[in-house]
Amino acid sequence: MTKNMGLLVIIFMLSILYSCRKIYDTGGEGLVINEVMPVNSTTVADNYGEYDDWIELYNLSSSGKDISGYHLSDNNSKRSKWQFPQGTLIAAKGYLIIWADNDINQLGLHANFKLSSAGEVVVLSDADSSKIDKVTFPAQTLELSYSRVPNGTGEFRWQTPTFAKTNDLK
Repeated sequence: MTKNMGLLVIIFMLSILYSCRKIYDTGGEGLVINEVMPVNSTTVADNYGEYDDWIELYNLSSSGKDISGYHLSDNNSKRSKWQFPQGTLIAAKGYLIIWADNDINQLGLHANFKLSSAGEVVVLSDADSSKIDKVTFPAQTLELSYSRVPNGTGEFRWQTPTFAKTNDLK
C-alpha cells in the first residue's frame, strides 16, 4: 500500500506542477511576435542604410511556415493593415524581421506603418485576419527592444536588442 501511495503522491504533484505552467497561446500557429524596436537610431540599419523601427517574429515550431497573406498591424481594429507578400517564409525555430518604417516602395519586408515611441499595439494575424499574437508595449525613449524572455515564450521586458537572435541574454 505504501508503494502505491507514494506513486499516487508523485502523480498528484506532477499534475499540480503541470497545471501551474504558463501556457502561451500562439493561435495554434507556432508563430509569435518576439521583439519590437520602436526607437532605433543606431542599433541596426535596414537594407537602405536607414535606422527604422522593426518587429521580429519567431517560429516556435519544428517546421518552416509560409506566411504569405498573413498580416501585421498597429491597430487591433484594422488587423489587415499590412499583408506579407507571396513567398514569405519563416524557417523552423527561425526569425523574421519586418521594418516598421512606412516605406512600402522599398524592397524587402517594409510595413506601411511605424511604431510609436509613445507605446502602442502590434498584432499578427492570419490570412483571414484572425489574431495569432498581439503585443502592447509601453512608452519608450531609450534604444531598447521590448522582448520575450525566455525567447519565444516568456513575458515581455525592455532589454538590449537581439536582432534576429535569441532574446535570452547571458
